[in-house]
Amino acid sequence: MTVINVAFVVYEQMLVTSLTLPIEMLKAGEAFAKRHSDRKTFRTLDIQLISESGRTIQSIIGAPIPTTPITDAKQQQDFIITPSIWRNPRPVLRNSTLSIDWLNKQWGGGATLIGVGTGVCLIAETTLLDSHPATTHWHYASQFKRDYPNVDLKPDYFITQSERMYTVASLNALADVIVHLISQIYGTSAAQHVQRNFSHEVRKPYEEQRFLEGGSDRHPDELIADIQFWLKSNMHEEISFHEVATQFGISYRTMTRRFNQAIALSPLEYLQKIRIEAATDLLAGSNLEIQEVAIAVGFSSQGQLTRLFKAYLGQTPSEYRNVVRKKLFSQ
Repeated sequence: MTVINVAFVVYEQMLVTSLTLPIEMLKAGEAFAKRHSDRKTFRTLDIQLISESGRTIQSIIGAPIPTTPITDAKQQQDFIITPSIWRNPRPVLRNSTLSIDWLNKQWGGGATLIGVGTGVCLIAETTLLDSHPATTHWHYASQFKRDYPNVDLKPDYFITQSERMYTVASLNALADVIVHLISQIYGTSAAQHVQRNFSHEVRKPYEEQRFLEGGSDRHPDELIADIQFWLKSNMHEEISFHEVATQFGISYRTMTRRFNQAIALSPLEYLQKIRIEAATDLLAGSNLEIQEVAIAVGFSSQGQLTRLFKAYLGQTPSEYRNVVRKKLFSQ
């Protein structure tokens, strides 16, 4: 059995939801994986709440949060999350000397760092974010830019990813990153299960929301980008990939190879993905019958839509519509 070590840096003025939400989501992913995986390959979570002093932190909602002294924290963590901070983060930063030093050492040992809202400032204090992209809560963006001029601030993004550093601007974005991490740890089925139970409103996939340093999702292959745009514009039509390749002046084999290099998907997988995403929008926002949705996004039948929908999202279109409608329109 493998242990995944996850630590949260806890401090006064912490936004408690940015602590409790990821813990509950991670534990839900762990519970799902425990039911559906081999015990020999199961990866259990060891979650620690650490602080400078190790004292119980009195949260802003009045609930006491017991913590472990940072000097007693495990030698090496896999993931470390710095929660968001209410109002001005500077008093917290002034009292976080040990935490800042510890984050630097943990990063050097291979830890992945996730900063939430103004909690990103704690990572910025280490200078690890210098020359890397980052985001923060919109209300603090101007001050963040003044305090950390060497960080490549991306205030228009809710998520950034650079090497082993993630920064998020909001709780919704944090939920998307946690789903992404659950997928890495426990697989797609566990991630989909958690997403359905915690944030099943209509949302873009994590990969489409982030600013990724190196830009693999903003790849440099302009021809493939043109083909992607064409496929999005014509997804509702019957598509022959051999004809598409000829239209763009390359062979089908070359197009397939360059698609895989650019986005790690084949042309067919990409087309299916964007059709499913379009179907989710119609299922949530329209009263079209399932068969009409299937035809509208380019599938040949309701059966084809249902088969691929279950493969991608783990449920039928009808089940998806029922859950999303309850979330969107319940009083």
